[in-house]
Amino acid sequence: MMKRRRPIVTLTGGLLPAPLRDGARAHDSQDAAGAGARVDRVMVRRKVVIAVAGSFLGAPFVATAQQPGRIYRVGYFRVGQPPKPYFDAFEQGLRRLGYVPGRNIVIESRFADDQGEALPRLADELVNLNVDVLVVSGGLATKAAKDATRTIPIVMAAASDPVGSGLVASLSRPGGNITGTTLINPELAGKRMELLKQALPNVRRVAVLVNKKNLAHASAFKETQAAAAALGLTVQALEVQRVADFEAAFATTTNGRVEAIIVLTDSMFESEWARIRDLLARYKLPAMYGTRRHVDAGALIAYGPSLIEAHANAAVFVDKILRGAKPADLPVEQPTRFELAINLKTAKELGITIPQSLLLRADEVIQ
Repeated sequence: MMKRRRPIVTLTGGLLPAPLRDGARAHDSQDAAGAGARVDRVMVRRKVVIAVAGSFLGAPFVATAQQPGRIYRVGYFRVGQPPKPYFDAFEQGLRRLGYVPGRNIVIESRFADDQGEALPRLADELVNLNVDVLVVSGGLATKAAKDATRTIPIVMAAASDPVGSGLVASLSRPGGNITGTTLINPELAGKRMELLKQALPNVRRVAVLVNKKNLAHASAFKETQAAAAALGLTVQALEVQRVADFEAAFATTTNGRVEAIIVLTDSMFESEWARIRDLLARYKLPAMYGTRRHVDAGALIAYGPSLIEAHANAAVFVDKILRGAKPADLPVEQPTRFELAINLKTAKELGITIPQSLLLRADEVIQ
């Protein structure tokens, strides 16, 4: 499989979403496909950025731990097992900052095996271990951690909509004991629908895979519906709560004459990516994802921030907190870079021709 990669760029280039919350801004212009959609001014001919920029990895490359000789204890938990690149990015981020697992820091991991009911118990376990910081991924895990402690600092490695979900008061002033990184997925939902329509100009009916337990999916689905209405598309929700629901949900796409699927970002969907991939292949459905790794695994198209960078950034927050910073004083950070990836091999298997204009705007094309 051959890949054609473009340089990943900062906020001044690439595809950007509509204006973000708490003052963040994106570039606007008319969509080349019409419908008055908001797209970016600068698509191609971008400057190569050698160093990683933006706040995601903006801490010093090497640092010394807060108290020499002390062994810190960090709790890490989420709904399901994290993809290895995510956890590796977090651990490597700690090493860059001078923390060596097993020497001056211990990482206590707990995973709920996609059963959200276990999250409160796992959160209590980590709190009872008197960890110095809790690192969580996903809204459900963050809520469980918030319910378990109001004193231990909590770092969100990747939260879709922490304000809308009631996890923090605002991005600039989170308050309480929670801070970290947001993936701004509700704000990106409309953009993903626009890009899917550009990839599949003749599509009319789109399904959205929704985890009913995900605190951010209601707002993301609402934004997707609004974008679909503006494009003249019909949207159908495929609602699931557990892995056992996938088969029945996908079976409804036949009666609904669904032509494509948007898979919302979710910890359970990340853990069960192989199962979802197999169902997409069985029903011959092109899919839009929020993270590039799924395109590497066979999805048609993806658009969004890097979850690997988000987990690396969690180490930066941990370091600041271990040095004495209070979560309430650390603004929740938004991504500054967005990646558009397209898998031409998958397109060929599905009998789809991706418009050249969209291929030219992609950061990565697999062929």
